[in-house]
Amino acid sequence: MSHFPLDSQIHNNLYSAKTVRAIDQAAIGELNNGAIKLMNRAGTAAFEELIEAFGQPSLITVFCGSGNNAGDGYILAGRAAQRLIPVLVVELGDASHFSEQTQQAREFAEQNKVKFTAFSDSMVLEQGIIVDSLLGTGTKGALKETYSQAVDKINHAGLPVLAMDIATGLNADTGAVNDRAVKADITVTFVGAKPGLFTARGPAISGEVIYHSLDIADETYDNFSPRAQLMDVHDLLECLPQFEGDEYKNQRGHCMIIGGDHGCGGAASLAAEASLKVGSGLTSVATQPEHISAILARCPEIMACGVISGQQLEPLLEKPSVLVVGPGLGRSPWSEQLLQKAVATGLPMVMDADALNILADGRVVRQDKAQQWVLTPHVGEAARLLDVSVEDIQADRFSAVLKIQEKYNALVLLKGPGTVISSEDQIFKICPYGNPAMATAGMGDILSGMIGGLMAQGLERQQATELGCCLHSAAADELVSTSGYRGVTASDIFPWVKKLLNQDFA
Repeated sequence: MSHFPLDSQIHNNLYSAKTVRAIDQAAIGELNNGAIKLMNRAGTAAFEELIEAFGQPSLITVFCGSGNNAGDGYILAGRAAQRLIPVLVVELGDASHFSEQTQQAREFAEQNKVKFTAFSDSMVLEQGIIVDSLLGTGTKGALKETYSQAVDKINHAGLPVLAMDIATGLNADTGAVNDRAVKADITVTFVGAKPGLFTARGPAISGEVIYHSLDIADETYDNFSPRAQLMDVHDLLECLPQFEGDEYKNQRGHCMIIGGDHGCGGAASLAAEASLKVGSGLTSVATQPEHISAILARCPEIMACGVISGQQLEPLLEKPSVLVVGPGLGRSPWSEQLLQKAVATGLPMVMDADALNILADGRVVRQDKAQQWVLTPHVGEAARLLDVSVEDIQADRFSAVLKIQEKYNALVLLKGPGTVISSEDQIFKICPYGNPAMATAGMGDILSGMIGGLMAQGLERQQATELGCCLHSAAADELVSTSGYRGVTASDIFPWVKKLLNQDFA
């Protein structure tokens, strides 16, 4: 059993629902009466987690459908009855569709004097704990009417909810919700954790995620490839270069921020400061001349240069080792000129904000397919890059990342709850950190600057992108743990970034 985030590579792996079913079948084949044994382990594990989280409740109400997820719920109900906890099973499923092990699980509950009732939209839920054991990974498309009614009943009860494996209505592979979904306080997931728990609507729907392998041997997983992996900020920090006794600033790279059109100088300033905060040896800014004094007043360590055209930018591009283009860039002719000159250098580049919008418009020509690009869109920018709707992006964030990667030959970081990062091995990386306080102006600018600053120090773009993402979100989590969620501004995270970077001194 593990709570996320994790330190075990096997448990950090996230598997598609199809793959989890295959792992489940492989494990069943290794056990005598394996199906009912695994179901018994799942129901028992979930019951123990319920007691640990909520204590001994006055009542447990278990909502059961027809599949094996229902079987897990019947086992939980039987375990509760054995502890003399009042328990009621609300049935929505058709017993004629029960598997053999689900039928056995129901009989176990019946033998332990569990009470059963058919679901009614008029029923009242007033006390105790609710267990969602309706569909699990069996959610496909919109819910049937009775299941929709049950979901609404659960969500409107105002009682704590534990979801078995995955909340009903939440897509296990994508984290999308087609219509509605149970909002759980705890999700106990089995065999393999699912990507949908950690991205899109998953984090808001799932509550705390607790993983149980059901004692399946680690070797069983060796024949199955994960769909995604959860990143760990502490592991990623090991990628940072070590300091040498005779090191000087030029050995730690030069990151240039290009952006800050009229009225948008703050974005470029934040990105530049972020680059410095993660250790870039030199950081410069190319921006509209009107912003220079403000940038230097805020952070005199930044080398700020005013440029009024792409031609004026050109000689400045001979010095940086990596470029970050987009913070406050705008979409004016000035913006396009600067982006085109940046692209022409062939330097490694982080592209964010309006650089992505200009790219989506097709007004900048890529000159080298081998160029090291990192694209960091939010869902709106991703939709423009692919010429689709935001709803299309949110329906399958993994597919969107893959399409952007293929279209622009770039490493892609799709921002949002459960940020998704592409990788060359096609195993997506998901950030398990972050919180709603990050929905504020300037956070994206800081992220792009951090990635650029890490690349400047010599980290490969994959490492820099993963570390920058996790460092950014983990710092925000540290911040809100001490200050709360309200009134947070983007630059508030800088002290916590420094703390994480120097974890050995914490």
